[in-house]
Amino acid sequence: MNDIAGAKKTALHELPRISDRVTFIYIEHAKINRSDSAITVSDSRGIAKIPAAMIGVLLLGPGTDISHRAVELIGDTGTAMVWVGERGVRQYAHGRALNHSTRFLEKQAQLVSNTRTRLQVAKRMYQMRFPGEDISRLTMQQLRGREGARIRRMYREQSKLHHVEWDHREYKVDDFSSGTVINQALSAAHVALYGLVHSVLVALGLSPGLGFVHTGHDLSFVYDIADLYKAAITIPIAFEVAEKYTETDDIGRITRQKTRDAFVDGKLIQRIIKDLQILLEIEEKDKIESDSMALWDDKEKSVAYGINYSGDNACP
Repeated sequence: MNDIAGAKKTALHELPRISDRVTFIYIEHAKINRSDSAITVSDSRGIAKIPAAMIGVLLLGPGTDISHRAVELIGDTGTAMVWVGERGVRQYAHGRALNHSTRFLEKQAQLVSNTRTRLQVAKRMYQMRFPGEDISRLTMQQLRGREGARIRRMYREQSKLHHVEWDHREYKVDDFSSGTVINQALSAAHVALYGLVHSVLVALGLSPGLGFVHTGHDLSFVYDIADLYKAAITIPIAFEVAEKYTETDDIGRITRQKTRDAFVDGKLIQRIIKDLQILLEIEEKDKIESDSMALWDDKEKSVAYGINYSGDNACP
């Protein structure tokens, strides 16, 4: 059988770090294939070539037709794939992590499984919203109240600044176009942020579902981390879009472009990684690892796998 044409699979340690990658690319109504070490995206306007290893996350919208070879390359390069609904508003599925080690996942699970450490991490998240203030004596109920007041104040300030009428957050998950321009822009901006945060979490081998503030949802930790940046990035962008554009414009596309620019200019991926290191107490020296499979042992921390063990105490 002939070898498949294309570049040799890149070793994990040779791949660009998640912090060095483009934040996200949204694709809809297009065909995605592979050409050597790049993916090709083709639609009625032509064909574009994108180096797969330089993408943080591919947001695959409706009408996307992706080949097996393209998925194979994307998997090899550790690029996250998130299948989303119309205008990128809803997430349906995602691909494999860049990090094949479970060290960070085990640390996350350890912290979230203990009430004391979970509270410590949750309070660190709130402390990031209120820098310079002492919130150590506040309960979670008080912190939620303060956070709610902060976001409501943010909406009022942005409404006044951009002369955009604001009443309350209202949208239909299954009907993006039914929302007002500001609600459409908020939905598009927030989902782009969720996609980027999700790609960073899975690239590091963390669980999107093990949240510290949010709980009970498979994206709880995504919402935890995304909430740290909404007031500074996505909410202002949404009001800026609502000030300049109307229902006749493609609000989703415009908002995603502005959001992506803000992600890059503000080096958001690096900020997310730094904040995760602070929140989960991950050492700077810790790196993404290649496959490091071991067998759990009740006396030793772990033992090597791939060995046919034998001994006097072995079971028959």
